[in-house]
Amino acid sequence: MIEIRACTPEDSAAVSTLLDELGYTVSIRQATEQVTELGKTGADPIFLALADGQILGLLALHLSRMLQYPSPIVRVTALVVDRRARRRGVGKLLMQHAEQVGSAAGCEFVELTSAMDRAEAHAFYRNIGYEPNSLRFRKPLVRP
Repeated sequence: MIEIRACTPEDSAAVSTLLDELGYTVSIRQATEQVTELGKTGADPIFLALADGQILGLLALHLSRMLQYPSPIVRVTALVVDRRARRRGVGKLLMQHAEQVGSAAGCEFVELTSAMDRAEAHAFYRNIGYEPNSLRFRKPLVRP
């Protein structure tokens, strides 16, 4: 059986490994700092999916209010399932958890972004009821 629980700084080695599967190089030290910092406000919960004590996947959320919506929204900022655990329903369970967290917080909807080249992820999101509705633009900033 798969369980979902809150991520703690002690999980940082697994967080680092999972983020690497998404293409993000995050050291264990950096993961520890990020998990600790994001856990301070309650607006950025991180969850892990486990089976028999083994971490199978990660879900990171951001709950926020936006000027244009009357209710808060929940944004999936990271979703990754260990390659060895894919196609076993872990991602779907994590996304259902995101929806439950959002509903409990009074959110209007769940939103997420996915890199243009992640066709399998796009098919997964469509399969569980998500539809594309916007295009994201970004520009790197120079830090002073």
